[in-house]
Amino acid sequence: MSMMPALTTLLAAADGPFIAGGTAPAWVGLMAGLPLLGAALCVVCACLNVKSKAPGYLTVGLLAGGFVTALAAFMGGSDSDSYGVATIFRWIHASIGAGSEASITANIGYYMDGLSMLWMLFVTGLATVIGLYSTEYVEHDKGLGYCRFFFAFNLFVFSMSSLVMADNLLLLFLGWEGVGLCSYLLIGYFYKKPEAVAAAKKAFIMNRIGDLGLLMAIGATFVVFGTIEFRPLFEFIRDGVDANGNAIAHTWVVVVIPLLFTAGAFGKSAQIFLYTWLPDAMEGPTPVSALIHAATMVTAGVYLVARMYPLYAADEAHIALSVIAWSGAITAFWAAAIAFAQYDIKRIMGYSTISQLGYMFAGLGVMTTTGAVFHVLTHAFFKATLFLCCGAVMHGFAGQLDMRKLSGVGSIAGFKITAIAMLIGCLNLAGLAGTAGYFSKDMILAEAFVTPGEVIFLPWAVGLLMLLTAFMTAYYTFRVFFRVFVGPVKYEAGDDHHGDAEEEHAAEDAHGHGHDDHGFHPHAPRFAMNAAIALLAIGSIAAIPLYFINAEDHGWAGSMVHESTAAFAAPEVHHDDHGEHGEPHAMLSADVVPVSLGAAPEGDGEAAHHGDNLGLGLDPHKAMYVVSGIIGVFGIGLAAFFHGPKGLGGLFIGNRTDTGSPRMDAVARYFGPLPRLAERKFMIDELYDTIIVKPLLVFSHIFHAFDKLVIDGLVDLFGSLPRWLGSLLRPSQDGMLHGYATGMVAGSAVLLLLVVLVALL
Repeated sequence: MSMMPALTTLLAAADGPFIAGGTAPAWVGLMAGLPLLGAALCVVCACLNVKSKAPGYLTVGLLAGGFVTALAAFMGGSDSDSYGVATIFRWIHASIGAGSEASITANIGYYMDGLSMLWMLFVTGLATVIGLYSTEYVEHDKGLGYCRFFFAFNLFVFSMSSLVMADNLLLLFLGWEGVGLCSYLLIGYFYKKPEAVAAAKKAFIMNRIGDLGLLMAIGATFVVFGTIEFRPLFEFIRDGVDANGNAIAHTWVVVVIPLLFTAGAFGKSAQIFLYTWLPDAMEGPTPVSALIHAATMVTAGVYLVARMYPLYAADEAHIALSVIAWSGAITAFWAAAIAFAQYDIKRIMGYSTISQLGYMFAGLGVMTTTGAVFHVLTHAFFKATLFLCCGAVMHGFAGQLDMRKLSGVGSIAGFKITAIAMLIGCLNLAGLAGTAGYFSKDMILAEAFVTPGEVIFLPWAVGLLMLLTAFMTAYYTFRVFFRVFVGPVKYEAGDDHHGDAEEEHAAEDAHGHGHDDHGFHPHAPRFAMNAAIALLAIGSIAAIPLYFINAEDHGWAGSMVHESTAAFAAPEVHHDDHGEHGEPHAMLSADVVPVSLGAAPEGDGEAAHHGDNLGLGLDPHKAMYVVSGIIGVFGIGLAAFFHGPKGLGGLFIGNRTDTGSPRMDAVARYFGPLPRLAERKFMIDELYDTIIVKPLLVFSHIFHAFDKLVIDGLVDLFGSLPRWLGSLLRPSQDGMLHGYATGMVAGSAVLLLLVVLVALL
């Protein structure tokens, strides 16, 4: 394949895009149908006033059935026609216009390819495990509250399944709105708690901003391509034409529509400017945080961009991809900076989720769909593990989440599984070499130093910002672990403890183990919670080999992505053929072009096929193994030094002897107001309140006054006129004969006077 000039089109999709043909079996609909059945059964349980755990066990059983269905579909694979469209119900078939020039078709149908299959495997699998955890976590609310929780839980899985498997944009949008509704219901589960109610409303309203962008993107897509079904839509994009056969290259279509889809994705996935709802969503029950706000719903934006990736690649200027790359990197760094100074361990994990979502978007922006999707998969397991561990601590310590009031939890009887799982999750999140999180991050980081600058604006700067974020992530992650799970045992009960204030303080005995002299004792998680935590920790470890399976496709996730519309060849990948049909990608009319910026010259072997934006003559994919590994170890070591306990056989290098006196407290003073600003989340909520909420409140009062005084005043005026005229005429109709006689005489006199005046004039 000949090399083309660097300023020409620099990349192309690998195979087309891949468009799943044929018909998928109708039973794939069970992945969505079983959770819907579970929601209906929870309603029945509520009507029957069931006060047992039956709704929870029914939910777990049906969700497990959904996972088995997903597994069966995956085992079938494309060779057994598991890929394709399964039409469950013929829904909307309408002609538009007097002459029926255009029509719209939207069925209840499921589009099965590698991307939807991968998503459904971890959505159904995680939902099953977290559902098991929930049966114990919310058991205090058995009865109507228990039914209400699992109803919304099932409805969420149904909505998420509809979003992921939808074969058209309308069904995707309905699933999109469904997960938003369920998020609102579950965040506000503790509806008597004002903070939870406020957080639910905030999440619902802020998500509407992104949803408007998605709705506009769907409308624009239909106007241009005349369809909202994925299969014909991607055929148009593959051919590079709209519904009328006009080329879409170099038009507004390949810029505006991707940007509108990006707006929708940013809202749902809590990216820059639209992220403030996610930390507040931690007011919901912890299983909700684990499933919805870490593993599934918030990755819907990543899924949307990956699904529509052929449209993003069709823009030769790659404006939308540059926006995604930089927004993702800035979000990752910004959220990590806030997590640095938080003390609520659950909110730290919430900000960590925002940061990792930024990584995923940055991966999409620098054109590694495989890296972004693989990080979605690994993050789903280890972040769910971390949230459930935090939930076990919160559950056992009466709602306590302040790391300044917890220490040595791993040494308390019954919390060993929690501590081990927390360590596994932290190692993955920190990106320690050899973990699944390390491999998925590496794919994204390395690609930033490979992607040519002519394609994405300053990709090397994106890479450097993400490297800095990787260090910060390793630090704040183990700041939590060292402060909470190791060191001397000391704790205070949370706000859910109903003892006296004195009872909420633990003391240290002569052996260095804390206990409560006044009656509070933490209760350890039981079988259901421990089993769920252990399964997710095992899943975090089991994800490691996925990186090495099908290495030619960049791992198992890469092989799944390869059989989807997200299939994409990164610009450093060299291909000797032209894809599946032996032709260049039509939407770009160019071969895949390996670009080498500052790397070894062509002919110097493998290095010639890899970009090197830093001009070091190194293959970034190989160099990143070392760089990211060192960064992870350095971040963990720094956290151990500043927050680790003292001693323990020289294992830890810190000096902390209680819950609130790490070395970092002294160091933070040298940074002036910055730590305090970070602790207050850089006052972004206050900024939004000042520039958006308060002005809108002022305008609302102005419009209310205008409506009341002017609009209502005019209505009242016209309504009062008949009443006023009636009041004038009413005395003349009082039913008194002498009054009528007087009126007749007066009337006659007036008429006579008028006659005389007319005669004189």
